[in-house]
Amino acid sequence: QVHLVESGGGAVQAGGSLRLSCAASGSIFSIYTMGWYRQAPGKQRELVATTPSGGSTNYADSVKGRFTISRDNAENTVSLQMSSLKPEDTAVYYCYVNRVIAGNLYSYWGQGTQVTVSS
Repeated sequence: QVHLVESGGGAVQAGGSLRLSCAASGSIFSIYTMGWYRQAPGKQRELVATTPSGGSTNYADSVKGRFTISRDNAENTVSLQMSSLKPEDTAVYYCYVNRVIAGNLYSYWGQGTQVTVSS
């Protein structure tokens, strides 16, 4: 089992910045992808940014150029630097990790951290 602890959410005005962090512990061997998803009220959970173990990154079009994901494999952490925040970025942000073991994919989620952007 992988335990994820998120930190860094909060309230900010439009145009501001926030940094989210997530630390993984437990059975952290074979972690492949780390990333962030978000869920706004009344909407489905959506991908924000992910980074596989090889170092590449993947962003939702809506956050490209504003958000930056980074990963520290030695510390088993993943962070999301969010800049130029917009009211539409308001959501609960979830840390996501998966592991590939013997060809099987195992997914894990954090408890979520609220980000609120006011206009």
